[in-house]
Amino acid sequence: MEFREIYCMNCKKILGCYNIKFYNEDKIGELLKTLHSTHIKSGHQVNIRKYEKD
Repeated sequence: MEFREIYCMNCKKILGCYNIKFYNEDKIGELLKTLHSTHIKSGHQVNIRKYEKD
C-alpha cells in the first residue's frame, strides 16, 4: 500500500500519514492548508514524501 506523509523538517516529526488510494494531491493540499497551517505560518519547512508500506 502506498502512502504520503507530511513531514516537518524543523520539528523532525511526521505530521500526518495518508493513503494514496483515498487522498489525492488536491486533498493533501487542503489538509496542509487547514490542519498543518500553523507549521507553515511559523516558517517551518514542510515536505510531502511518498512511501510504500507492506
